[in-house]
Amino acid sequence: MSTSANTVVLDPTGELKTQHRELVTRPESLNGLTVGLLDISKARGNIFLDRIEERLTAIGAEVKRYAKPTFAKPAPVDLRHEIATSCDAVIEALAD
Repeated sequence: MSTSANTVVLDPTGELKTQHRELVTRPESLNGLTVGLLDISKARGNIFLDRIEERLTAIGAEVKRYAKPTFAKPAPVDLRHEIATSCDAVIEALAD
């Protein structure tokens, strides 16, 4: 769980111990930034991300699409590294 001012973010992972994590400062705008869209491979997540991509490109963001091989496991280390080194921000689809 992370907190910042009045914001509480719950970590949906199955960790038994709560870890405090600092939130990264959000950019004022996504214009000109690279945003990664991560499809976790659940049903209709790609439809959600298609709409998000339309909105992001309309405001001037570059979009890179990624997909996990399965929603049942964490993203592979190589994929997480690629996203972290190639993107300024990430949106993850959790649709069903």
